Amino acid sequence: MEETFVPFRGIKNDLKGRILCYKQDWTGGVRSGIRILAPTTYIFFASAIPVISFGEQLERYTNGTITAVQTLASTALCGIIHSIVGGQPLLILGVAEPTVLMYTFMFNFAKDRKDLGQELFLAWTGWVCVWTALLLFILAILGACSIINRFTRVAGELFGLLIAMLFMQQAIRGELDASQTELDTKLTFPLGNFEGVVEEFGIPRREDPNQTAFLPSWRFGNGMFALVLSFGLLLTALRSRKARSWRYGTGWLRGLIADYGVPFMVLVWTAVSYIPVNDVPKGIPRRLFSPNPWSPGAYSNWTVIKEMLNVPPLYIVGAFIPATMIAVLYYFDHSVASQLAQQKEFNLKKPASYHYDLLLLGFLVILCGLIGIPPSNGVIPQSPMHTKSLATLKHQLLRNKLVSTVRKSMSKNVNLGQLYNNMQEAYNEMQTPLVYQTPSGLGLKELKESTIQLASSTGYIDAPVDETVFDVDKDVDDLLPVEVKEQRLSNLLQATMVGACVAAMPVLKKIPTSVLWGYFAFMAIESLPGNQFWERILLLFTAPSRRYKVLEECHATFVETVPFKTIATFTLFQTAYLLVCFGITWIPIAGVLFPLMIMLLVPVRQYLLPKFFKGVHLQELDAAEYEEAPAITFNMLCEDQDPQARIARIDSGEILDEMITRSRGEIRHTQSPKVTSSSPASVGDMKPAYSPRLSQRAYSPRVNELRAELSPGLAGKGLELKETPSPGPSILGKSPHGSSSS
Repeated sequence: MEETFVPFRGIKNDLKGRILCYKQDWTGGVRSGIRILAPTTYIFFASAIPVISFGEQLERYTNGTITAVQTLASTALCGIIHSIVGGQPLLILGVAEPTVLMYTFMFNFAKDRKDLGQELFLAWTGWVCVWTALLLFILAILGACSIINRFTRVAGELFGLLIAMLFMQQAIRGELDASQTELDTKLTFPLGNFEGVVEEFGIPRREDPNQTAFLPSWRFGNGMFALVLSFGLLLTALRSRKARSWRYGTGWLRGLIADYGVPFMVLVWTAVSYIPVNDVPKGIPRRLFSPNPWSPGAYSNWTVIKEMLNVPPLYIVGAFIPATMIAVLYYFDHSVASQLAQQKEFNLKKPASYHYDLLLLGFLVILCGLIGIPPSNGVIPQSPMHTKSLATLKHQLLRNKLVSTVRKSMSKNVNLGQLYNNMQEAYNEMQTPLVYQTPSGLGLKELKESTIQLASSTGYIDAPVDETVFDVDKDVDDLLPVEVKEQRLSNLLQATMVGACVAAMPVLKKIPTSVLWGYFAFMAIESLPGNQFWERILLLFTAPSRRYKVLEECHATFVETVPFKTIATFTLFQTAYLLVCFGITWIPIAGVLFPLMIMLLVPVRQYLLPKFFKGVHLQELDAAEYEEAPAITFNMLCEDQDPQARIARIDSGEILDEMITRSRGEIRHTQSPKVTSSSPASVGDMKPAYSPRLSQRAYSPRVNELRAELSPGLAGKGLELKETPSPGPSILGKSPHGSSSS
């Protein structure tokens, strides 16, 4: 994204870039066929379930003024509009928890004022939305989104991990006791949504404590059953996402489970909750609570615009204060969610649209305020989850095309060179034919050259290809880089399905609340892969005698080039900062401003951290976008591993699960790309992919340092430490005879 603060220039550039690919955004989705339903269903559940939970939270704290009907309606309306006329269709919009907290704060402020009260609460929030939209218009016009360029990995990954912690907190925390609730009332602000699986052992705030279901023995039984349902959903959902790597079942069945297993598990555990229904009191297990959209008074907020002129002028002007807080929240959340949805390792080809999307968000905020529903904005982790699911879809589409091409070519007895030419042509046919798209350095060329060189050394190069040379079912996967099916259809469909939930409210109320808590935990864990901050935390807890195992796999280069002490210090700084941000979310009123702490990381990174860390180490651990070197492609070879270690290939339900950097594009595989077992040539004869990122780095003694950390018990037993390519003196990027790779 061009960094410009010239008025309207950013909006103009965004529109110019996105209009050119608007038609292809729709045709690409339609051509995906029925496969588009897999990412659509996956992100629909990830979007709808939190929104329902936030709606139930608002229903309690606004005395029923706002319910799940309104939060679902807002998410659907804003999602549909954004998918049609928005800039970046990968961005998912929804009602987020900061919005819930701000609306709770405004309700507690308004309800006790005689000239405002609960009757004019929604009319007053309408004026708050008007002020918020005006501020968003100003930010978009002046190019404020250009500041996003200055957000380095330390800010993005810290924010992502903070959101994961908040989702996990939502899943497990319990309700406050009576004294704390009374304190909340005096503070005019609740300390959060104190519901979760722990609260299943208590008495809900809205219920009559004299009911049979709330006797101590039944409360304990309800809590234990809630643990079964929550952990059951969590474990089975995580397992189903990895179904493609199972050894059992046919390929189509494993693919079906991987694509639709998570929503299916929600249905399964909801059905399990009805097994003891005849043997327990009514209310066990506890289920969602929300009025139906056709209930009396449920639709009164749609005409709130008629009451806005009844708000006293003093409160109209005073609405600017909460509007400023909301505008800051939306500017940050919306922009960072968009940034995380289009990270560099996703290899997106269509342009970004930060400025225009922020402008559109302003119009959506006004629209929601005028009809009395809470606004929606870009959400995390749903947005990057959407991109990941579309990467899986693109991988499947490319793989099917290439497998078909390979089998057709083999039937014609072509040689290996002709086979790869045919595959390259098929790959190019699947690419978006747009002259303006970002040039892609991806493709099949690099692996094609190395494979041909390996085959020629065994005498197969001019012979007809068969599966002893090229394993169709396995080798095709090794050729495919990470790409994303960039289109608008999945976003439109999932938003439409969220809208359908409004009419299906009687059905949704059959879902146990404990299933929701399990799904919150699933979303928190699902967002961790790909977060380098999280990977470094795990590295800190790795025993010194086992750290060498990191080097036995493809790994981030900072492991070799940055001393472990520096890695630990940097990670501890991030962890302390994360805990401070998490603590701020518990502070009444001020807790909603935690994004300001994330934004503060921009000057901290630019001016403070260089005083404590060497510049070269900071560039390795936290490179800003304008400091980054070219990315290493996904199909990078690790030439130090033996052929047997290469036989097992990556075959996972989520292609990007093993990414450990946010923007530089370095990839860590579970295992390196496969070499066909029928090829007896040594790995040293292979021609590796060229990597300018590694070849330009100075050598670091980190490999020997990690080798020295082996325990004495292992020393002397002949244990051989296999090193991965080290920067600088590594032969990565060179031919076996010392010549440069082309």
